Amino acid sequence: MLVMDDPQHKARLDSQDMYAEIRALPAQLRQGWAEGQHLPLPSNGRLQAVVLAGMGGSAIAGDLLVGYAQERLAVPVLVWRNYDLPGWAQGEGVLVVASSHSGNTEETLSAARAAHARGCRWLALTTGGRLAELAQQHAAPLWKFVHHGQPRAAVGLTFALLLALFARLGLLNDPEDELRATAQLLEERQDAFAFETPAPQNPAKRLAERLHQRRVTVFGAQFLAPVARRWKGQINELAKAWAQFDALPEADHNTLAGLRQPASLRHDALALFLDAQALHPRNRLRVTHTQAIFAAEGIAAEVLLASGPHALAQQWSLLQWGDYAAYYLALAYGVDPTPIPTIARLKQELRAAAR
Repeated sequence: MLVMDDPQHKARLDSQDMYAEIRALPAQLRQGWAEGQHLPLPSNGRLQAVVLAGMGGSAIAGDLLVGYAQERLAVPVLVWRNYDLPGWAQGEGVLVVASSHSGNTEETLSAARAAHARGCRWLALTTGGRLAELAQQHAAPLWKFVHHGQPRAAVGLTFALLLALFARLGLLNDPEDELRATAQLLEERQDAFAFETPAPQNPAKRLAERLHQRRVTVFGAQFLAPVARRWKGQINELAKAWAQFDALPEADHNTLAGLRQPASLRHDALALFLDAQALHPRNRLRVTHTQAIFAAEGIAAEVLLASGPHALAQQWSLLQWGDYAAYYLALAYGVDPTPIPTIARLKQELRAAAR
């Protein structure tokens, strides 16, 4: 599509320079890790569990962390997308990380208040707002960072801050070398995805062409399941387009049975399967065979392979690819990738209903 190579079209649509936010991803990883080495920790004491409370762009960093580190974490970690907290989250053995980019997310504020009321240790991760005020009021550690864009555009920063927190708390082994190698890999891949690289040579633009006018479902296993969620969210929020995500191997126990109805699936559905060398061998086998079954049923299906030497690099190489593809899909649809008016309208209606 010629519009994805047209600088005037890009300048007209991208009112708040979402493209620059996507380009900043490697720098965000480095910045978040560096800042996270000096921010205040919760009080000492053995932790039994961690709850990462957040919504939307503030929650996906927690998903990515758990996906990457789940096999090496010293305690159970739950990403909580809701009001209050789960019933078992009681006492100082539980750490609640309340993450809200704006500091005003009502579900996350509810979780922070519940953490204080139940005697949990808790920490605020935010740019400010009421969450920062609540942390200061209750003398909870405040991890305040600077970012003026959309929450989804701060994913590298918030992920690296969480990674630094978990490393400093002794919940996982020092990941600094892997993080630096990951940032380096993303920098090396920038030119291939850059706007200046025309569609025939640009894997993100070529993928956006295939996504256009399709009902997209993205599949991922293990540390790629949250990347599939991220792709879904970026297609929704940047391109204002329908997308879903699903996780393997679970999808092979239900989704795989639902490929025959309605008949329109064969015309407008597209299944993307994220693959990486660091996945469990059986999950890699599932990617191959599940994609083949989709194709045999007449549904367009592709496997996309990650780059990098280890799970962290592979996770973020696919996330980067998806961010660029969603951006170019926004250009293809002729929409501004930054504003999310329907979400803003709902928040306004909910605020009005609370008065």
